[in-house]
Amino acid sequence: MASSSVPKIKNICVFCGSSPGKEKEFLESANHLGRVLAERKIHLVYGGGSLGLMGSVSIAVFLGGSQVLGVIPKALAEGDIIGKTVGEELQVSTMSERLSVMFNHADAFIALPGGLGTLEEIFHISSWAQLNIHQKPIGLLNVNGFYNTLLSFLDHAVEQQFLTFSARQILISAVTAEQLIDELQSFIPVVDSSMSRLNWSITERRKKLRLDLSLSL
Repeated sequence: MASSSVPKIKNICVFCGSSPGKEKEFLESANHLGRVLAERKIHLVYGGGSLGLMGSVSIAVFLGGSQVLGVIPKALAEGDIIGKTVGEELQVSTMSERLSVMFNHADAFIALPGGLGTLEEIFHISSWAQLNIHQKPIGLLNVNGFYNTLLSFLDHAVEQQFLTFSARQILISAVTAEQLIDELQSFIPVVDSSMSRLNWSITERRKKLRLDLSLSL
């Protein structure tokens, strides 16, 4: 059961492939995740378009009555290579801006199966969590064991002392949408003591800069 001190998740960003994948279970799981999100009154943030798993999850959320925000670079939208965005579409200039906007609109993150883009996004968000830039929960929906080898690699990185045990706990994994969302909701972050000293507050850094400038005048 989630702690009362844990904020309720209202918006989840889903990273996934614009391909349907080889196995039918991939599309089925994307559709099921979308339906579960809608049933739980959780809104979707995703990368836009209507193809593959991205289309399956977004359509299911939209038809289920929850809000859908698709964030897409203008080049991809104009190129018309990923289909029409379901729900509201927000066009941005770059891929980096796309990830930043999705991050700012989400309370948590889920990765369905996908390719290089999906992996880049989920690891980018995870590295920010490791650096204590945020403490939003992050999960892998491990459909048909898709992420088994990736999870084994992360365990190997811990064994070889390139990844700390606490950093390894950042990525939650589950085989069903229901279990994964429950675990995201009850997630309590553990931050490395060295990372907890980092201050990423722009406001605080600006205050310090003004103070340093005034002292030097």
